[in-house]
Formats: sequence, structure tokens, C-alpha cells
Amino acid sequence: MTDQLVSISGQMLELDMLKDLIATGEFLSIAADEGLLSQLPSGNWIAGTIPYFMSEQGGLISKEKAFVHRIQGVSPATPPRLTIYDKNSISRIAKDAPPHGFTIVILPANSDVHLTYAQKAPEFPNMFFTPIIGWISGYNLSEDHHLAKVGFGPGGSMLLDQQAVAIHVSLPETQHANINIINLFNEADGPEIEFLTTGFEAKDCKINGEVASFSDYIESEGIDTRLPLVADYSGIKVNVSIQKVQDSRVSFYAPVFNGIKYRFAKPTQDYVSEFNSEMQKIHDAKIAFSCNCILNFLYSELEGKSTGTMVGPITFGEIAYQLLNQTLVYLDLNEN
Repeated sequence: MTDQLVSISGQMLELDMLKDLIATGEFLSIAADEGLLSQLPSGNWIAGTIPYFMSEQGGLISKEKAFVHRIQGVSPATPPRLTIYDKNSISRIAKDAPPHGFTIVILPANSDVHLTYAQKAPEFPNMFFTPIIGWISGYNLSEDHHLAKVGFGPGGSMLLDQQAVAIHVSLPETQHANINIINLFNEADGPEIEFLTTGFEAKDCKINGEVASFSDYIESEGIDTRLPLVADYSGIKVNVSIQKVQDSRVSFYAPVFNGIKYRFAKPTQDYVSEFNSEMQKIHDAKIAFSCNCILNFLYSELEGKSTGTMVGPITFGEIAYQLLNQTLVYLDLNEN
């Protein structure tokens, strides 16, 4: 007898339908507004707050619906394991992963566990030996009061703002998982930028070694803040995207780090066309799980536009082993 294959399907669901699905005992990864998540019963699910989605009908903003990834075909002998991590235990995530399988993780934006993961994930034990994919939860950017949270189904409607949640999934030997990334950006030839402190916002920095106001530099040089900062993190190009410039401070969707040299990215000739061109290259791929950056959603004006098989939450950051920004990440489940 051949092993049953694991599959993941994604769809938008209203609250009552989601409650019914949870009652069946299926293993789920959920993205929804906090108000909806707070009404969910206990079950085999993890979740993150976000009101932005890519559905089969196109991009949308909704507080009434959730995007749900259903993980099916799992072996009763090795069922998925749901786990909570904090800033001190998140380093175990790769060691906790199954010997043959994958992990989906959700971290709340601007939390201590988010900062720890962003800074140290490449150094975690066993990292890069097992596929780890996921996203950063967030909130509606048009609202003044906000706090990103995650949800842990075994605890019912428990919502957490300083912990991460993960689901570890075993695969049969006849199946394997691959993680892929779409990133449009490379460093330009501009000056090196170093930040004086590590964190999700910055006031001062060094421009080619000279201390300067980062917000003044952006204004004086006419920097397009749709372009991320790009740095080399342990041999991997990583984007750090700007969220806003306000009151002489610059806020980021991922932390910048003291001791790392950044440059702004090269401008794209046509952001929308280039992003859509990359999307077309993978249009026929067998996508099991995907998430897309909020900035791709905003700058490519994806509301109401379909991205084909790329459905899922629109996020404040993407996880493809380590933290990424302004990317799209996706997971393939393939037979050997």
C-alpha cells in the first residue's frame, strides 16, 4: 500500500463555515481580522491577524472572512504538532520540525519574537535542513489603533502578541516540500547605510560612514520609499521595507541591524509589469501554500486583481527559512 499524500488547499470562509470546519478536527492555518479570530472555538489550528488577502476572485480587504489553509492527508501515526514559541524558545523551531516534512510559522509584527527571528534565524540549530515557511501577522494600515497578534487553536480564542505559533507537518517518504521566493530587488550603487541601533525604526544612521538623519537623507535625495533597503545576511539578499516616515523617524516592516551595511534597491522599470511577469513564470506551478507582501499588494494595486494559483494572506513579512520583506513565498508539495 502506498502512503497517502499530504495536500494543502486554501479558500476564503465566513465565520460559521470556519467554525464547522474546525469542529471536524482538521488541521488549519488561518488568516483573519482579530475580531473574527476571537470568536473561534478550540481546535487544531494556528492563526494570525490580517485583513488583507489574495482570493481566487482577486485581492480584497475583509473583516468578515478568513483565509484558511486546510492540511489534509496527514498520517494518524504522525499527526501535525502545534507549538507556541517565545523569544527564548523560537531557536528550537527547526529542531522541533519533523525529520521529513515542513513547518508553517506565524509571528506577530513588531514583537520581541519577530525581532529575535529576524536577527538570529540563520543561526538556529538545524535551520535550512527542513523547509520552514510562514508569515508575519499585522493589522489594517488605515486604522490608528493596532497590534498584531497570533492565535493558538488548542487554547481556543487565545490571541497572543509576543509569541509565535507553528504547525509541524510530517510527509510520507514518497513526497517532499520545496520553498520558493519571488524577489524583484537588488542593491543599487548608492552609498552604504549603517544604522546605529537595531530595531523596527531608526532616526539616525551613517551614510558612507558619516552620521546623518535617515529621514532627512530620504527627503533630500528624493528616495522612492517603495524601494526596500537590501543587505547581505549570511550570503542571502534580504529586503527591509519602509513602512512610513514620520516625525524624523523611519519605521520598517522588518528590523534593521547595527553592524549590517544596507543600500537602497535598484528602481524597477515598471513595478507592476515586472511583478506580474514573475507571477506568470510560475502560473502553472502546483502551489500548496503561499503568502504575499502587503507592499506588493499596495504598489502593484492588486485589490480586485487575480494572481491565479497564488492565494493566501497578504502579510507584514514573509518567512522562507528566514524573515523576508517585499517578496512572495510559496511551498510546493511534490511526489518523489
